[in-house]
Amino acid sequence: MMRMTTNVDQYLAEGCGRCSLGGTPDCKVHQWSQELQKLRSIALECGLTEESKWGVPCYTYHGANVAMISAFKDYCSLSFFKGALLKDKYQMLEKPGPNSQAARLFKFTNLEQILQAEDSIRLYLFEAIEVEKKGLKVDMQAKDHLDYPDELQAKFKDMPELKTAFEALTPGRQRGYIIHFSQPKQSKTRLARIEKLIPKIMDGKGFFDR
Repeated sequence: MMRMTTNVDQYLAEGCGRCSLGGTPDCKVHQWSQELQKLRSIALECGLTEESKWGVPCYTYHGANVAMISAFKDYCSLSFFKGALLKDKYQMLEKPGPNSQAARLFKFTNLEQILQAEDSIRLYLFEAIEVEKKGLKVDMQAKDHLDYPDELQAKFKDMPELKTAFEALTPGRQRGYIIHFSQPKQSKTRLARIEKLIPKIMDGKGFFDR
């Protein structure tokens, strides 16, 4: 069984370890090897401390999370934990999802894009470091209402005990699941995600808990 990686060199060699593709040629990390290496070097050149969190490379300033790099099927990314506070001078930042309040990211689909934007990437990283130096916080808006996908509501009707377990989770854990379940466009994919994570919900665990 693959374990979540605990250092960045292992991540670049084997992947994050959070899925069965870790350590195989099909791992998404291998698709973006050059791009991830370059993003790593830029972050380190900016004076950030490199750590491994959630199985991926994370870059911190005096213990505070600043940015992380990740590999996805269609792109690799450099994401900023407090990206919403950045001025985004060059209009490069994107939201990871419609419900994202704090995080913002750069998406790259080839090494040339990173090389062309290298100076700009550094400016964004230095600005993100300044955000931490000043102790700035993202003003998170309250999200009391959660839009449950139809597939989850149907599961709640079939399994009342699942509904009870879900509602016993902390609001943050509930929100994490809702966002994860709602992302796919196809109903069958949403349902598959729900069914896969039922055991964790029943155990009172959050999406990222082990």
